[in-house]
Amino acid sequence: MAKEVEGLLKLQIPAGQANPAPPIGPALGQRGINIMDFCKTFNDKSKGEQPGVVLPVVVTYFKDKSFEMEIKMPPASYFIKEAINIKKGSKEPGRESAGSISMAKCKEIAEKKLKDLNANTVDQGMKIIIGSARSMGIEVTD
Repeated sequence: MAKEVEGLLKLQIPAGQANPAPPIGPALGQRGINIMDFCKTFNDKSKGEQPGVVLPVVVTYFKDKSFEMEIKMPPASYFIKEAINIKKGSKEPGRESAGSISMAKCKEIAEKKLKDLNANTVDQGMKIIIGSARSMGIEVTD
């Protein structure tokens, strides 16, 4: 018989830096999830990532207090900022430019992130990445 799902929890945790301190500890503790077990598992699974990169995590927890986690790719904004070497986007997107990114780089990012995007093809994913770049105040060039 399959385990009965009690709920889902979405967190954003820096790679390799999960610890029982807030906000992770209280979020897991109030749902009855073993905090130390979660932290060890997450840190082991995120070893390969660059330390400190924020990773979205979807935790499915069950009635028997066990859990499964799905670690997703970093947000599109992380890849965009990394591609053009900036620390943050524009303070006034649409009026002020923080830099520019090529369509080829957008396609590369879309290919990396395709499984996490709400898209079926790379072209659809590329449109999402272009939209994210524009909302950050970054011009997309051909």
